[in-house]
Amino acid sequence: SQDNTSDIKKALACLLMGGSRKVLPDGVRLRGDVNVLLMGDPSTAKSQLLKFIERVAPIGVYTSGKGSSAAGLTASVVKDSKGEFYLEGGAMVLADGGVICIDEFDKMRENDRVAIHEAMEQQTISIAKAGITTVLNSRASVLAAANPIFGRYDDLKGIDENIDLMSTVLSRFDCIFIVRDVRDVERDKKIARHVLGVHINAAIEGNNHTPDIDAATLKKFVGFCRDRCAPRLSDEAAAMLSGQYVHIRSGVRQSLRERPNEAQVIPITVRQLEALVRISESLAKMRLSAEATPADVEEAIRLFKTSTLAASQSSPMLMGGAGASAEVKRAEEFLKRRMGIRMTVNAKRVLEEAQTQGYAVEAVQRAIAAMVMRSELLECNQRKILKRIR
Repeated sequence: SQDNTSDIKKALACLLMGGSRKVLPDGVRLRGDVNVLLMGDPSTAKSQLLKFIERVAPIGVYTSGKGSSAAGLTASVVKDSKGEFYLEGGAMVLADGGVICIDEFDKMRENDRVAIHEAMEQQTISIAKAGITTVLNSRASVLAAANPIFGRYDDLKGIDENIDLMSTVLSRFDCIFIVRDVRDVERDKKIARHVLGVHINAAIEGNNHTPDIDAATLKKFVGFCRDRCAPRLSDEAAAMLSGQYVHIRSGVRQSLRERPNEAQVIPITVRQLEALVRISESLAKMRLSAEATPADVEEAIRLFKTSTLAASQSSPMLMGGAGASAEVKRAEEFLKRRMGIRMTVNAKRVLEEAQTQGYAVEAVQRAIAAMVMRSELLECNQRKILKRIR
C-alpha cells in the first residue's frame, strides 16, 4: 500500500521502546535499539515525525545531515588553552540511551556517513586521535529521513536508481519505508482540513484542544518501559521467527534467479533476523510483558514485509531496466491516442482495450501513475474514472 502511515507510526513506536540489550558470555554486546529510515517525496511530514520523536524520547538529539560532519556526529579531539587535548562527544555520544534524529540523511557526505557505521551496529565509537585511544558508548536508536536522488520518487526507475545510499548503511536499518506523496482527492481534502484547522485553532485564545496523551506523559511511559522491561522471545516465538527468516531468504534467492541482472540494493542478511527479534521485543515492551509471544513475531514480520522487504523488491515491472521503461512509454503513447484533452473515460475499460491491443496491464498501470504524477491525468471516483488534463 502506498499510504503506509499507520505502519510508519507503529515502527516509530517500536524505535522509541527499543529491544532488550544483551551481553554474551564472551563479552560481546548485542544491539537492542531499533533503527528506522524514512525515504521518500518532499512534503510528506518526515521532518515533523523526527521532531516529535525527539520530543518524546527519553534523550533526543536532532541534527541535519547537511550541517553534520563525521567529528560532529561521533567525537572530536579539542586542544584547550594550556595545549592539552581532550575529547568532546558528538551527537551520537550525546544521544546515548535515547534517539538521534538525522534529517536530510542523503545530503551527508559519504565519508561522514561511513563514520556512523560502527555506532549503528556495535553501538560504540572508537577514537584514536592525538594520542587519545578510547571507546565511547553510543547506545542510541537512529531515525533518519532522506529524499530520493531526483527529489521525487520515480516510479519508472528501480529502488537502486532512486536511493543514493550504499547497501552497507541500508543493511543497518531495521525498517526502511518508502514514503509516497499519493495524489488522492479525499486524502488531500482531509490533509487540507487538518492543516487549516491547526492554523485557525492556534489563533483562538483559550483553545482547549488537547491530545489523548500529552508529550510529557508519553515521554515518562517510554522511559519507564525502557528501564523496567526487558522481554525475551518464547520458544514458540523463536521457532516461528527462524522458519519465517528461512522462508524470506529463499524467496529472495528465487527472485534473484528469475531476475539475475537486477542488483539487490537492500540485502536480506542475519542483520534482518536480529531486527525482527528487536521489533518483536519492543512490541512486547509496549504491553510491559516479560515475554515476546508468537503474535508479536507475526506483527514484527508484517512490519518488516511492508517496510524493508517491500522497499527492496520495488523495482520496475516486466524485465526491469530499459525494457520496462520502453514498455511504459509505449503505454503512455497509447493512452494519449485513446484520450483527448479534457476527455473522461472508464479506467477499467481503458485497461481492457490496452490488453486486447497487446499492452501489458502492469505497463499501462505504471503509465497512468506516471501521467498522474506529471499532472497530465486526473483520477476521480476512487480511481475508477480517468480524465485527461493536458
